[in-house]
Amino acid sequence: MLHESEGDAQGLRLIYRLFDLAAHAMGVEDLPRLLDALQLTGFAGVNVTHPYKQAITALLDELSPQAQQIGSVNTVVFSAGRRIGYNTDIYGFAQNLRTGLSPEARFGRVVQMGAGGAGAATAHALMELGVGELTLFDPAQQRAQELAAALNAVHGAGRAIVGDDLPASVAAADGIVNATPIGMKGYPGSAIPRPLLRPALWVTDIVYFPLETQLLRDAREAGCATLDGSGMTVYQAIRAFEHFTGRAADPQRMSRNFRAALKP
Repeated sequence: MLHESEGDAQGLRLIYRLFDLAAHAMGVEDLPRLLDALQLTGFAGVNVTHPYKQAITALLDELSPQAQQIGSVNTVVFSAGRRIGYNTDIYGFAQNLRTGLSPEARFGRVVQMGAGGAGAATAHALMELGVGELTLFDPAQQRAQELAAALNAVHGAGRAIVGDDLPASVAAADGIVNATPIGMKGYPGSAIPRPLLRPALWVTDIVYFPLETQLLRDAREAGCATLDGSGMTVYQAIRAFEHFTGRAADPQRMSRNFRAALKP
């Protein structure tokens, strides 16, 4: 809807289709032939979501500097027989924080849950926003360590660490980011236990379906400033639209359309 309605507003007929691999009993091993089929049938490109943002990189001819830096792609453009990968999640997440949080929001210490494809994008965005110390938590310890090392190599030694004591890290934090699928449809629950939340924290979730996750509901009830995933969704789509069409999208219009689509 975001892409098609923006195309309509610009007099450009777009056809954007959802292809759910799980619904077709497909997995990562099917990505090569799926990309072949979409490219051959004339699609301008594809968006890629969980859990394929990292696996897709090996199937592309070229990566943008940001996508190469973080090893994660959410937008692929088919151009002149080549497949070019981009990551618009970094821009989407950073812009959502810039516009959605209070100017007084502090970024000294931040706890991030998740170090996968989406987590790599949000982590690099947080570094660029000036976070002093980012503590990463992920069930896959090695993945968190690899992301921390990559962040420190690019943004400065010691700015990213792997956490081992969630209560202590949250107690010292200014903000919390959920970059895991926990909270989305099919992944119930919250990435942060309710007793750890306190009013001084800001809390944001990249999940957008549903917009109010258990984490955000708990955080709001605890008095935290909260920010849902709608802004990241819209802003990443704005940048992806530009890659697909070569045209600038209207942020206000896309945001209005997104909100309107959520109404019953």
